Amino acid sequence: MCTGKCAKCIGISLFPFCLVSIVVNVILLFPGWDTEPVQHASEQLTIEVVYLGGVVGGGLLVLIPAIHIQATGREGCCNNRCGMFLSILFAAVGAVGSLYGFVASVLGMVRGPQCLFNNGTSLVWGRPFNENITGLTDIKDFNDESYLFHKDVWDICTKPKGVVEFNIILFSMLLTSCAISMILCIIQMVNGLFGCLCGTCLKNKD
Repeated sequence: MCTGKCAKCIGISLFPFCLVSIVVNVILLFPGWDTEPVQHASEQLTIEVVYLGGVVGGGLLVLIPAIHIQATGREGCCNNRCGMFLSILFAAVGAVGSLYGFVASVLGMVRGPQCLFNNGTSLVWGRPFNENITGLTDIKDFNDESYLFHKDVWDICTKPKGVVEFNIILFSMLLTSCAISMILCIIQMVNGLFGCLCGTCLKNKD
């Protein structure tokens, strides 16, 4: 496959992953399908959601490069060595954006959701799986391990309902989407380099 067609294929492939990242991040603003947390974001939403890793990182910072990258595979002003060089820079931006979304999603999943739970004395909002809470036997039992492997303690979160599963599933989707976008952008950086050196394979267009 010539570098121009490869760039077009990569650019088009990035669009659905941008959409998935944006939609998933927006849904994360409503944990457990509850609208109350977004109204009290500072207290009831995790920073990984508030920092919009999916909307900004895996979304906009990938979408803009994707538009240029796929344009280098079509006949026109971008389908030349200069366009390929620019695609390297755009792909680098996309890779950084994807990395941002990837890191945010990993941290969001590892640290767990923000929820209403009983800390032993009263109901409070916090991140029970990311805090050293004394007095709770079921929490202490897995302090040295990830809550992801201890489904029996997920019900410590009383509100929003089902927030732990919600958090894991959506951050997993965001993580996967950003990881694939990052790989595609890195491939395009290599493809763009070959495009600069060898052209885009279109006759009489380089």
